Amino acid sequence: MSRMTGEDELEELDEDSLHNSEVLPTRRPHPIIIAAGLTARGGVLWLPVAGLLALSGKEKAAKRALTAAAVAMPLGHLISLAVPRRRPQVATMPAREALPEHPDSSSFPSKHAVTAAAFGTATALTDRDAGLAVTPLVLLVAYSRLRTRVHWPSDVLGGLAIGALVALAQAGIGRSARARATACRLAAIVRPVFSDHS
Repeated sequence: MSRMTGEDELEELDEDSLHNSEVLPTRRPHPIIIAAGLTARGGVLWLPVAGLLALSGKEKAAKRALTAAAVAMPLGHLISLAVPRRRPQVATMPAREALPEHPDSSSFPSKHAVTAAAFGTATALTDRDAGLAVTPLVLLVAYSRLRTRVHWPSDVLGGLAIGALVALAQAGIGRSARARATACRLAAIVRPVFSDHS
């Protein structure tokens, strides 16, 4: 009897959760779910969302969210090239047939989830209220990739984690830059004082 590897166990868990979950019916998804997946392709969805954030006075959150998404998207594609994984084999299922696109790239990670999580996390880190408003859309996009059977659950969860890490790294870099700028300003103020008394 052959022993299952960690990858085999993950794939079995993915298949069980994808095909036997009541949360993921096999019938055709609601049009809103289909639209969420289609409009988020290539990160297009997040451009008008950022525009709405800016119009509502949250320009800083919009700018950081778009920057995080712009970094996360190509990162997701690079990881996809390094981690080949087959897509769920459900081409004839109504849930899958509802989606006109037929991606053949590696299933891991979900690039939709990577970009959505980066945008949503960056928004939340910058402006809590804006983050609360954007989070349902992030989750809808992620769910759409499962509901239409384009990805395994671990692809989507991994994508969400990667996107969140990108946004957290961006926030850390921003804090470091602000700290250095503050230190430079203080030095500029203090230096003349000590120069005068030397």
